[in-house]
This record gives sequence, structure tokens and C-alpha cells, in this order.
Amino acid sequence: MRVSNLARTGLATAVAAAGGAIGASPDSDWYRSLDKPAWQPPAAVFPAVWTPLYASIAFAGARALEASAGGARRTQLRRAFGIDLALNAGWTPLFFRARRPRLALAEIISLDVANVVLLRRAWRADPLAGAALLPYAAWTGFATGLNAAIVLRNPGRGAGRGPGP
Repeated sequence: MRVSNLARTGLATAVAAAGGAIGASPDSDWYRSLDKPAWQPPAAVFPAVWTPLYASIAFAGARALEASAGGARRTQLRRAFGIDLALNAGWTPLFFRARRPRLALAEIISLDVANVVLLRRAWRADPLAGAALLPYAAWTGFATGLNAAIVLRNPGRGAGRGPGP
């Protein structure tokens, strides 16, 4: 794998990760006031999980791009990678900053679809790259379930900004 591919995918992934990190505010009064399911992991789990996931996203992207024969397949893979990272970065500000769990749920469902598209394209280019994306797709699926549970447990809070009912 060429260093230039890994550097590009690593930079793109780091930008998405930074966007998500800047948007997160799990210590806010609003977030703490939400009724969350008992199966939600402690806050410390999220950075511990996302750090290796972002590394695997960068690795998989670089491998798949390098294995792509160029032309339309490479362009489609690059586009899928970019869309996926944009959706990845967009969830956190929607949920935490805009305080719109319902809108964030719609967005993360879009991310799940983008994950499947990216995984399929990466797998076709290089099965190891596709396999490296499986934990990311699984974790995002778990996050979708968690987001949905929060929406269901907090009716009327999907569009509001305050901690009220």
C-alpha cells in the first residue's frame, strides 16, 4: 500500500473524526437530561471504540483505492468514501449541537446506507479492505439503535433545544 493513499485517506478520516469530536457534548445538561436505555455504554467507551474504527476506515480506504483499477470504479469508490465520511461527521453536530435526535436518526440511517455502499465497493476492490470496514458498519448499526431508543424514550424532544418535556 502506498503511503500517499494512506496519507490521503488518513487525513480525510481525521477531518471527519475531528468534526465529530468538536460537535460532541455528552456532558451537556441537555444530553444528561435525556432518558437513555440501560444498555448505553459509558461515555469513555465511545472514544475507545472510535479511535481504532477511524484507523480501520483510513486503512480500508487506502487499500481499496490502491486496488481499484482506476477509472469509473475508483471514482465511485472515492465518492462513496467521501459521502460516508461527510455523513459520519454530520451526525454528532445534529444530535448534540442542534439537539435534534429525530433528525440525527434520519441522518444516521443514511450513514448506514452509505456504509453498505462503501463496504460493497471496498470489498469488490479488495476483500481485506471490505472486511476492515465490517466493525465500523456494525458499530454504526449499534449507534443507530441507540439513537432510535433515545428518540422513543424522549417523545417531544426530537426538535427542541431545551431540557423540558
